[in-house]
Amino acid sequence: MSNESPSITIQPLQKSFGAVVTGVRLTELDDNRFDEIYQAWLKYALLIFPEQHLSDEDQTSFARRFGNLIEGLEAAEISNVLADGSMRDAPDDDMMKIIRGNLHWHQDNTYMPIQAKGAVFSAKVVPKAQGDTAFADMRAAWDALDETTRDRLSCLSAHHSLARSQKALGEETKSKDSEYMGYGLIVEDIPRRPLLKIHPETGRKTLAVGRHAFGVTGLSQEESASLLDKLIEFSASDDRRCYQHRWTQGDVVVWDNRCLMHRGCAWDYSEPRVMLHSRIAGDPMTESAEQA
Repeated sequence: MSNESPSITIQPLQKSFGAVVTGVRLTELDDNRFDEIYQAWLKYALLIFPEQHLSDEDQTSFARRFGNLIEGLEAAEISNVLADGSMRDAPDDDMMKIIRGNLHWHQDNTYMPIQAKGAVFSAKVVPKAQGDTAFADMRAAWDALDETTRDRLSCLSAHHSLARSQKALGEETKSKDSEYMGYGLIVEDIPRRPLLKIHPETGRKTLAVGRHAFGVTGLSQEESASLLDKLIEFSASDDRRCYQHRWTQGDVVVWDNRCLMHRGCAWDYSEPRVMLHSRIAGDPMTESAEQA
């Protein structure tokens, strides 16, 4: 255990990444305390703040301290609960299609021209069991690759598409009047991103794959799919570099999207699960896709 300040305690997880932060109220951070948290975030990539119970406005304010927020995703509710309080159970419900799609490993906004920097996620209503969120350290995954593979991957890139990845899972959204706002489903120029990413603030090398990636340069469709599947499986194969968070109501987490993959975990959809997501915009200088 390390005491970073008289009031904040940062307890690293027994993993290659992540830490639990206590002794702080996120609504009462001065600039010095926030800088301490930000530096810990760069180091650990995932910070967990138990028992915060932030309002939507509080979460939005906290998330904005990490950078600009993506329009429309300042405080987006990800939920299987309809406005009238009933559960979503229609098989063609577009929101549930997105929720089910996100049960697969991914990084946010890789399918957009500018990848997300990170996210703040909080638990408003949690099911009795399951419904966790899992994370994978892509810095440690890159380090664990053999030198020959790293040399090969450092020269390769892949396209990324949310619409394509949803369709591949049989979760294609079709309703024009859907409650899901359609973010990321219509992208004029499909972005292409290197499989090796250099973290812009730490300089760490990180493996950049996930469910949205396809079409690796120079490979056939079958070769590309095989390579990407193997890399995702490899990244999540070591318990040391993976962490699955069991939510308690009021928990807040903030993760670095530039070096972690994440995925939701299924639960009994007859039980409500309501999460609040604030997505931090990436810097166009460092998170933009490759130029064609």
